[in-house]
Amino acid sequence: MPTMARPRSQQHELKRDEILDVATQCFARKSYPAASMNDIAVAGGTSKARLYHYYGSKDAILFDLLDRYTQRLLAIIGQVEATAERRKLDDRETLHELIRAFLQEYESSATRHVALLHDTQFLGETQRELILNRQRDVVSAASRFLRRAYPERVQAHNQTAVAMMLFGMINWTFTWLRPGGALSYAAFADEVIRMIDKGLAA
Repeated sequence: MPTMARPRSQQHELKRDEILDVATQCFARKSYPAASMNDIAVAGGTSKARLYHYYGSKDAILFDLLDRYTQRLLAIIGQVEATAERRKLDDRETLHELIRAFLQEYESSATRHVALLHDTQFLGETQRELILNRQRDVVSAASRFLRRAYPERVQAHNQTAVAMMLFGMINWTFTWLRPGGALSYAAFADEVIRMIDKGLAA
């Protein structure tokens, strides 16, 4: 039975995904300022003219990359909340699920996470503010999870600080935690959960 050809729009989107994968590797390897459209084209095995068919500039690639990735992080929060409701998790179990979900994402999206931390500054003002607002939304959501999980220790005056301590533990794993290494991302998530629980449990 013959297979159906993918619609043109779907093929276009798949190609953009491939370009983003290649571009994130280039940005991580050379830095965003140093990487050129030609570098991305060569790494992707295509021509610069073909690359410009999909993206008008390197800035457009960076924004699409960060736009998609920050939407993905916000989607994870929604997925965790839905999972918690379906499985009837308590507030601490829900927070633990969020930590595991973020670290699972970081394991598979390390170069995108590097771009989020290092390269947001290179966006235009409007685009940069959009991405920063999404990052703030992620921190605010984590703050709410923490406050619900540990209401006696995490309150309005310190919830953002505690959330930033949590992200301080997990955001830089790409610098030292290697997939397939002695310590897995899942095992590290358990270590973070134990430390948070022992530090904040009343």
